[in-house]
Amino acid sequence: QVQLVESGGGSVQPGGSLRLACAASGRMFAIYYVGWYRHAPGKQRDLVATISSGGGSTNYADSLKGRFTISRDDAKNTVYLQMNSLKPADAAGYYCTAATRLESIQRRFGSWGQGTPVTVSS
Repeated sequence: QVQLVESGGGSVQPGGSLRLACAASGRMFAIYYVGWYRHAPGKQRDLVATISSGGGSTNYADSLKGRFTISRDDAKNTVYLQMNSLKPADAAGYYCTAATRLESIQRRFGSWGQGTPVTVSS
């Protein structure tokens, strides 16, 4: 298993950008799929994006395509989520999760970080 720590959250105005980072400790991080979820108060936790081991395949929630980009740097054991053109509706706690199978990401069976908050307001 890996241990995950998110960072990069904060407060931004509508239209602004943030880059979140998910740093992993543990061996063989490169073989893990990684996903980002977000959870706003009163709403369910939604899958934002996933990236395969090696980074060759990415997937996004339909509503976020074109604004969010997930990437990974396995030399640094880190996965990033670049968020552009942020809207108030994007405000949430953002959590990364890692597992050796994509299905485990989708079913929320992986390892989790503690989350990083994102606020979008003017």
